[in-house]
Amino acid sequence: MNFLHLDIDRLLIAFDNSLRTVFTPARSARPNPAEELPESALSEAEKRNAEALMRVNHVGEVCAQALYQGQALTAKNPQARAALEEAAREETDHLAWCESRINELGGRKSLLNPLWYTGSFALGATAGVLGDKWNLGFLAETERQVEAHLDEHLQQLPEQDAKSRAIVQQMKEDEIRHAQTAVHFGAAELPPPIRIAMRGMSMVMKRIAHRV
Repeated sequence: MNFLHLDIDRLLIAFDNSLRTVFTPARSARPNPAEELPESALSEAEKRNAEALMRVNHVGEVCAQALYQGQALTAKNPQARAALEEAAREETDHLAWCESRINELGGRKSLLNPLWYTGSFALGATAGVLGDKWNLGFLAETERQVEAHLDEHLQQLPEQDAKSRAIVQQMKEDEIRHAQTAVHFGAAELPPPIRIAMRGMSMVMKRIAHRV
């Protein structure tokens, strides 16, 4: 009876988190890395490019929230669950920072965020059901791919856009740490076909989110 009650509690918390992530402005627990930096002089084309890249990053954080909440919901090991929940909390900071920068650039968030969240939550919950070593392996691989994606954005953002670059750099450092934490707790190495499929799904998401 207590186990059932605990599961219902987690489901309610997960549902509440989904509504907060998709429909309300995120609030960060840590200071925004760009907060003290001056706004750069950007051309209209540079501004639109930076805004689109930050929208893609915001979608990535929506997906990360959903993945980690889904994984934490089905994780069996308390340490694994705690690692996933801690990663989700830090991803909330990323959400808030990306949203703030999008607003400063005069852009908007993706219109498909509810869809991104739902699909990622289902994927995360499925990973959790497979067992903790695969659950953490999925976390580690996700973070490695996000790190590579953020590296690309650091190359693509305007050189003078210090505010966007500071946010992306801090996000990258956090993702590296999350992957290391997952490995520390026993993450399994995912088979190559799964890693390739994850990259393919990520590419589709990025292309759509860049525009919608």
